[in-house]
Amino acid sequence: MSMSSHLDDTPSTPGKFKIDKSPYLHRTRLTYASFTKLGIFFFLAAILVFFLHSPSSSSLRSDPTRRSLRTSDWGGLAWEKQLRTSAKIRRTGGFSVLVTGAAGFVGTHVSLALKRRGDGVVGVDNFNSYYDPTLKRARQELLEKAGVFVVEGDINDSALLRKFFEVVAFSHVMHLAAQAGVRYAMENPGSYVHSNIAGFVNLLEVCKDANPQPAIVWASSSSVYGLNKKVPFSESDRTDQPASLYAATKKAGEEIAHTYNHIYGLSLTGLRFFTVYGPWGRPDMAYFFFTKDILKGKQIPIFEAPNHGTVARDFTYIDDIVKGCVSSLDTSEKSTGSGGRKRGPAQLRVFNLGNTSPVPVRDLVGILERLLKLKANKKVLTLPRNGDVQFTHANISFAQRELGYKPTTDLQTGLKKFVKWYLSYYGSGKKSSV
Repeated sequence: MSMSSHLDDTPSTPGKFKIDKSPYLHRTRLTYASFTKLGIFFFLAAILVFFLHSPSSSSLRSDPTRRSLRTSDWGGLAWEKQLRTSAKIRRTGGFSVLVTGAAGFVGTHVSLALKRRGDGVVGVDNFNSYYDPTLKRARQELLEKAGVFVVEGDINDSALLRKFFEVVAFSHVMHLAAQAGVRYAMENPGSYVHSNIAGFVNLLEVCKDANPQPAIVWASSSSVYGLNKKVPFSESDRTDQPASLYAATKKAGEEIAHTYNHIYGLSLTGLRFFTVYGPWGRPDMAYFFFTKDILKGKQIPIFEAPNHGTVARDFTYIDDIVKGCVSSLDTSEKSTGSGGRKRGPAQLRVFNLGNTSPVPVRDLVGILERLLKLKANKKVLTLPRNGDVQFTHANISFAQRELGYKPTTDLQTGLKKFVKWYLSYYGSGKKSSV
């Protein structure tokens, strides 16, 4: 249950309570015994209320909708040992990395890549129900098999984040936790402010107080380019016309990053992802639910711009995104603050991570039809005013120069790998994918 739910139950203007002046009250005398009974009654009632509403109660742990700040049990010697073991560096010059959103699509792949090369990795994820939590749990199993400990927790939980840094002196943070999706913002706008703005600020507050301060790489989005008409999109282009609340929160994140870099000396690198796809992906993405619906014979929407304009996306395969993320960590300079005070100028960067070859959504569907050997039941619709933009196209020259970033996977190859995973994980449409 969210905090707002509790607030909704509270009158905006509490009324005044009047003392009952009935004759019965004046005639009633409370003896010492009755006071004792009343005291015992209220004492027992208080204990009952405490246990019913205690964060550690079984009812809270079993209800995933009530885990926004209070999370599953954490802490204790065994828990701290798991953290240290997972964060142990196994290569010369390696990093200890805290990955937020570790059970998410990009978070899982990045965590596995870092662990494979010998870095220490600890993950945190709140396992919310924006999309099928069982998929996130399956990713968590992958990570735990690889030796990555994923803590169930919320980035708004300051006590948890501070505990992480008390136990492990993380050299880097890979911040990927966020409320994703453009259209969902019209249903639940508060979730974007909670995760993408408040959560980011909370993380930065903890990081600026850490000693040593970690270098931070975090996920921005290509959505910040909004209504920008100039293509391809370059990091120097204007980003002050967001087309969705999601884009606005990501743009706000970039400004917040600038502030914490300027005041506290935190080393910050923002990554503007362009339509990431691949195995273990997000079910709310078009390529994912197109695959599901084609297999089930359901109609799929094909959006086009007014006057039959083409809608295209710069689809970027997950392995290429991971390389960009890892390179961003490798080229990050150390933060310059200490004890929350800036000691000198610190690194501040933002990069496009795309495939630099936009593909019309119609072509995406055609590739899926060939791979699935099924004809899609298409319905052409005009692109609605829900925050979606007509096209995305990344200029990646800056990332190529600074990170050595060079995407190598075309859409046909990437979708083939995705479909193979999808059929293996869900079966030919028999297992539900929410």
